[in-house]
Amino acid sequence: MSPPLLTDRRAAGRALAAALRARAPRPPLVVLALPRGGVPVAAEIAREFSVPLELLLVRKIGAPQHSELAVAAVVEGTPPDIVHDDETMAATGTTPAWIARQAAVEIAEIERRRRTYLRGRELPDVRGATVIVVDDGIATGTTVRAALVALRRRRPAHLILAVPVAPADTLARLRSEVDDIVCLHTPAPFRAIGLHYRDFHQLDDDEVLAILDTANAPPRQPS
Repeated sequence: MSPPLLTDRRAAGRALAAALRARAPRPPLVVLALPRGGVPVAAEIAREFSVPLELLLVRKIGAPQHSELAVAAVVEGTPPDIVHDDETMAATGTTPAWIARQAAVEIAEIERRRRTYLRGRELPDVRGATVIVVDDGIATGTTVRAALVALRRRRPAHLILAVPVAPADTLARLRSEVDDIVCLHTPAPFRAIGLHYRDFHQLDDDEVLAILDTANAPPRQPS
């Protein structure tokens, strides 16, 4: 088996930041991390461009009896956006009523996470901005696609997806949702995301909070 392609999320974020810098994205910039795993990756990108680190909270809605199979996702906003996967809904017999009930549960979790991570700070207005959506990797792309569809509805000037690793066929399916994709590695065959990292530990809320506090701390004044 070949060695992992990536050292850890921070190193992946620095490499992504360099790749994005070469594209010279036009300001104003908004960097949105998909928590939890996207937060340390996005922190390096936000630091590179000297902009705040923001979060985009997305929750998957699973099919009845198959919770890991996404039939929809809810994306935070005012109001929240619900993005359906019509093909999977039909294949699993999932009804709109099921999705509506589950969406209410996931919206409550989104609100809890925003209170926990950002002390209730609202999602920034992305209209007219260059928006960079960051995660630590993509497998099927269902949740990321929901995030991108919801963001496109909010009329950014330019929408970029930035990830360290993803399968090429998943990226191909997502290209119609964005203006640009920056991906460091598209290994084939693709394995689970974590197998492409040397360090892919599970982040808890405390680690996410520490990264956000450091990334968004005001700059020190010269003494």
